[in-house]
Amino acid sequence: MNAPHRRLFPAVPRGKATKQLVKGGPLSLQTGRIMAQAWSAQLPEQRRQQAAWSFVAEAVREYARSVGQVLGCSLDISPVTVALTYQLDISATEFARSLGQAASTLSLDEACYQLSACYAAMLPPTMRSSLGAYYTPPALIERLMLLAEESGTDWGRARVLDLACGGGAFLLPVAVRMRRVLGEVAPEVVLDHFAAHLQGFEIDPFAAWLTHVWLEISFASELRATGRRFPAIVEVCDSLDRIPTKDNNLFDLVIGNPPYGRMKLSSVQRLRYLRSLYGHANLYGVFTDLALRWTKPQGVIAYVTPTSFFAGEYFKALRRLLALEAPPLGVDFVTARKGVFEDVLQETLLATYRRGGKAAPAMVHYLTIGPKGAVSVDRAGHFILPEDPSEPWLAPRAPAQQTLVDRLGTMPTRLKDWGYKVSTGPLVWNRFKNQLRVRPSKNTLPLIWAEAVTSDGRFVFRADKRNHRPYFHAAKIDEWLKVSTPCVLLQRTTAKEQARRLIAAELPASFIRAHGSVIVENHLNMVKPLKKKPLVSPAAVTAVLNSQIVDQVFRCISGSVAVSAFELKALPLPSVEHMKIIEELVRLRAPVATVEAALRGLFLEGQPQ
Repeated sequence: MNAPHRRLFPAVPRGKATKQLVKGGPLSLQTGRIMAQAWSAQLPEQRRQQAAWSFVAEAVREYARSVGQVLGCSLDISPVTVALTYQLDISATEFARSLGQAASTLSLDEACYQLSACYAAMLPPTMRSSLGAYYTPPALIERLMLLAEESGTDWGRARVLDLACGGGAFLLPVAVRMRRVLGEVAPEVVLDHFAAHLQGFEIDPFAAWLTHVWLEISFASELRATGRRFPAIVEVCDSLDRIPTKDNNLFDLVIGNPPYGRMKLSSVQRLRYLRSLYGHANLYGVFTDLALRWTKPQGVIAYVTPTSFFAGEYFKALRRLLALEAPPLGVDFVTARKGVFEDVLQETLLATYRRGGKAAPAMVHYLTIGPKGAVSVDRAGHFILPEDPSEPWLAPRAPAQQTLVDRLGTMPTRLKDWGYKVSTGPLVWNRFKNQLRVRPSKNTLPLIWAEAVTSDGRFVFRADKRNHRPYFHAAKIDEWLKVSTPCVLLQRTTAKEQARRLIAAELPASFIRAHGSVIVENHLNMVKPLKKKPLVSPAAVTAVLNSQIVDQVFRCISGSVAVSAFELKALPLPSVEHMKIIEELVRLRAPVATVEAALRGLFLEGQPQ
């Protein structure tokens, strides 16, 4: 059946290369994962999942065999619970086994991560996205386990649930801690304890098998001593349809890395999770709501999630729900985006919540993961939930920002108080390709792209990037696209690695007068006056948004690469009265350093320096 695919393995390591892979440890396994992913990508879409099952099952069996040889015993793991319909050829089998052998030189948690992550990487992208299958590095797991302990989790007594247990990344270290706390007890007691205190849900039956196998391998001595199989603690199901029916089914700790990505809920599910939804649903937001339902009063939720829910508009209902039912105890921001999760560039945080707890200052740390997985933890300070918890949660991302965050909580002024509204440029250009023009002509208007806003805060009419055109042919039905009032433009997508997150420029009144109207593309935000003469001039607004201190303010709010209109509306700002000094400095064209110093004084001390 699979003979046509044998030639697709030209890069499979053979002979000396295989031996080098085994010697290489984690780095070689990472390379092997990339190679396995590349091979899988060459297969027909409909065969990739079956190929991943067969390949990773072979690697895991070889891992168990290799570890058993070292221990001097046979590790009896359960048969694969899915039908392996893809038959690996000789080179693929050898490659899979070489990965299993390499994994056997690692600690169990690292081997679990490496081979489980290999499985996720080999899945078709659409399937991986729908499953939200991105496995957690051991360093972050260890830190989250510690946060759970600090929140009061007793591993000897706690009932623990992972709602999306994947390949066992969390259930395995939880079980190890439970075993350690139990001490010198009979093997039967250990297995009975796991059956009563450990639970996982998983929609992917192969991932559920992986979890079970890792637990079997870890507790092989107890299984041999009792002649029993490991308890069936993983239920294959759609977690979103599993709702507890009795209070005695609830758990002391719900822990894990829930799947994430946009999803379409069924009508029944949307009604069920309506309390935490605003607009489209994201998997990790819905799984956070679900965690609340499975956690005992005074129990703990410990989750790894993207940081976007701290400020995103789509998560405003979830923030309100958490504040009411399970206020945060502590948050760790992961400083790096790249290299933390394979194929993921979102910013990440670790957080703990107590169901039924009282809102109190939550501790904030930031984590740095070194090249070999070592984690350094630095305290950044604390944060307090806003009076309206659906608003963005402001938290320091570095120790130097604590004073600023404290001050921001006392600043009620927002852009609307200055006389402005915020909206996104209305033109989604690829829906209007046939109306883009290279040269001006009758009924064409200037098309303003993100590159028109320069990094030093100037407006330059240009269309430099591929597929960009400087003009737009406007039909009669395109009136809604036209912008005919001067405003402040901001780039809509920036990264935390950039020198500034807020990059703004004033769209001059003279440019509007010269052309009557312009078309603003969707990668720009527009800060537009609510009336002809706002309380703060567009020039002063631009100076504030481009300042270093407001960049720091925004970094304490934002949790993604998007500079959203919702977050801009939520920016705490100096009062209109205090802005008079900034207006005067801008009018006199004072040096940037002078304006910066005055703004810093307004934000940190309540008066200009």
